[in-house]
Amino acid sequence: MTSTQGIKTVLHPVSDLDKAKALYSALLGMEPMADSPYYVGFEAAGQQIGLVPNSKMTSPVAHWHVDDIEAKLAEVTAAGATVQQKPTDVGGGRLVATITDLDGNVLGLIQDS
Repeated sequence: MTSTQGIKTVLHPVSDLDKAKALYSALLGMEPMADSPYYVGFEAAGQQIGLVPNSKMTSPVAHWHVDDIEAKLAEVTAAGATVQQKPTDVGGGRLVATITDLDGNVLGLIQDS
């Protein structure tokens, strides 16, 4: 069984990126470290807080960081999870995937290269 590095990234779907950026900047007391039309990210206390516009997400999704995303997907699907999004390279070698647990909760996995 492979272990995780814990939840280090939480992505939030937003309908208005500029307004959400202002709100999260005020909440976190900082400016974003990544700021683009498709993603705004904050690094707060060792955690990545991401704002994602035009997403299919209906609620925030916690992402577990793993060393081997394929091995972890094999383990969790064998235990009953369903792959929602297969591993996708989102830039810089970072792989992201999502699964649903037995109750339909969406969980994310991230592997950094």
